[in-house]
Order: sequence, then C-alpha cells, then structure tokens
Amino acid sequence: MFSRRLKTGYFILEGLNSFATVYYFYYFYFFMQTRFGYGNQANLLLAALNGAIYAVMAWQGGNFAQRFGYFAALKTGFSIMVVALAIGSQLHTATGHIVVMSVTVVGMCFTWPTLEALVSEGETRAGVQRMVGIYNLTWAGTGAVAYFSGGAMLEKLGPSSMFYVPAAIVVIQLGLTLWLESQARQEASARVTTPASSAPDAHPHPAARTKVFLRLAWLANPFAYIAINTIIAVIPGVAKRLELSTMVAGFCCSLWCFARVGAFLVLWHWDGWHYRFRWLLVSYVVMIAAFAAILTASNLALLVLAQIIFGGVIGLIYYSSLYYSMDLGDTKGEHGGIHEAAIGLGNLAGPAVAAASLFFLPQYANSGTVAVSGLLLLGLGGLLAIWRKGA
Repeated sequence: MFSRRLKTGYFILEGLNSFATVYYFYYFYFFMQTRFGYGNQANLLLAALNGAIYAVMAWQGGNFAQRFGYFAALKTGFSIMVVALAIGSQLHTATGHIVVMSVTVVGMCFTWPTLEALVSEGETRAGVQRMVGIYNLTWAGTGAVAYFSGGAMLEKLGPSSMFYVPAAIVVIQLGLTLWLESQARQEASARVTTPASSAPDAHPHPAARTKVFLRLAWLANPFAYIAINTIIAVIPGVAKRLELSTMVAGFCCSLWCFARVGAFLVLWHWDGWHYRFRWLLVSYVVMIAAFAAILTASNLALLVLAQIIFGGVIGLIYYSSLYYSMDLGDTKGEHGGIHEAAIGLGNLAGPAVAAASLFFLPQYANSGTVAVSGLLLLGLGGLLAIWRKGA
C-alpha cells in the first residue's frame, strides 16, 4: 500500500485534485461576482463559510481515513465532489450554488488529509522529508497552473466549465483510486513474511523542542491561510480596481502561487530551516507586510512584487506545518486532518473579520485590510508567546 510504485499514483491523484479544486474554488468568487453581482463583502462571507466547513470536516476526514482506511476516504470524497459539481452545472440560483460549494468542500475534506498520509506512511525521517517535498511541489505546481490558466479557461470555455472540467477530473481520480486500491491488495497478498522492521530513526532533537515547533507551525499556518483566503476572495475586487479582465487577473494574480512553488523547491533540498525559529518568525513578519501590499496595490508592478514576496514566505510557513505534522505523527491521517483543519480555521477567520470590518466601517475602503492585518499581528504575538514558554 505504501510502495514507491503506488506512491507515484498517489502523487498523480494529488496533482489532479489540486487542479480541479483550485479551478473551482478560486474562480467561484469571480463566478458569483459576474453572475449574481457579489462584491467583496459577500465574497468574503462565502470564503468564511468555506473555511468554517473545512475546519470541522477536514478533522473528521482525517479521523475517517485513519479509522476506515485511506481508500475508503478517497472514494467517499471523490464521490461527493463529482455529484455536487454535476448538480451545480444545472443550477441557476445563488443559494443553489452556495449549497453546491458547501457540499463540494465536504467532499474535499476526505481527500487532502488522506493524500498527505498516503505519501508519508512507511517512510524514514529522510523519506518523510523527500515525500513531503514532492507532495508540496505537486499540489502547489498544479494549483498554480490552474489559477494561472483558469481565467482564460473561464472566458473561452464559459462559466459552465467551472463545473464540468473539475467534475471530469474527479471522475478520472475516482477511477484511478479504484485501480490503486486493487494494486495495493495484490501487493499485500503477494508479500511474503518479512523480518521485523528495524527500530525507527532516532530523532535528532529533544521531544520537548519538537513539540514546540509543531505547535508553532500549527498556529502560524492557519494565520497564513487567513491572509491567503482573504486575498483570494477579494482578488476580483482588486482586479476591478486595476481594470484587469478575468483572464488577465488569472495571469497576474496567480504569481504568488508560482513563488510558493519556488519556495517549496528550495525548502525540499535545503533542510537548514528545520527546527529553527528565526526562519518561521521572519517569514511571518514579511507575510503581514506583503499581504497589506497586495490588497492596497495602486499599480500592477507593486501587485506583482508583493505577490512574489508573499508566495515565498507562506511557502515556508505551510511547509513547516505539514513537515512537522508528518515528522512527528504516527497517526498520520489524524495529524493530516489537524493540519488541514487548522487551514480551515484560517480560511474562516480572515474573511470573516474582513467582511465584518467592511460592514461596520463601509466608509473606509481599506478597513478590511487593516482589520485582517491586526489579526495577523495577534498571531505574531501568539508565536512569540509559544516560543518563550517552550524555549
């Protein structure tokens, strides 16, 4: 089940999953803006709803995978997603599409924790570093391509493509999952009795220190997603302010995704950041500045520069959370669920705070940016508190 041959298939599943979900969820806000006139505040509320569902269900998805098996979780998730997307292609009301988005999120929650666990199970510490690196490059790379090309696809193929393209991909994923499951069973039945496995690698860092870094990463990552999901929800508004078409916005506003891929590539091959607080701290501080710059950019050049910086630093924050979760966890499905649930909390908090500030302070155009930046500063205080207590 955890052979390198099968893991190649898991990485293919992951790449397809990233492309399908990014195309649907990232452009859902453009869809709601153009079809139903949703502005920044309404889209932020949708993003908060997305995050709330993900925070609850990703944790449950990880537990489900740990209890009932990884393939059962994948088949459940993909089945829910394809049915929801197929129904969404036939609906014409805002309420209907919100329900479809919500159900699709539920289905997705069974996939990401499971895929993270599948690529990490049965690995040594060095193997975890390698597998997590490939995993990060795969989802980030295919997601960046989906965001970059999605605007053009939406314009050329029409709004309905936001449903049938991801649905077709999910059908392929479901078929591949069934094949991988059969291959895993064949490998299990053909495996002869093997000697007892050697003792696991001794961890080079004290247990107390590693737990501190796990808590730091689990705090920093949801705050990074506070920034990410807020940006995604208001990018249609930024594009409108800078007079960018949906296609051009897809090209220009996806650059942070490619910068994150570059960061993942560096962090995969260089382990000098492992269990070193200063790298996480500097990345977090720079993230706050870059976030504010993206949302208040007065021209395209500043928007591009801020995105490149933003993508680089959130790459380290995300990598820290997933790496420490897999490096320290024996129940990788559950740890993957916690990692993803923390992302959901960030996806909920950022847009919710931004939407509330726009509601109560509509006279200030940048009130949402200021409010979320303040929330990110609270996260910085939390990081420092955890470090001082555990150092």
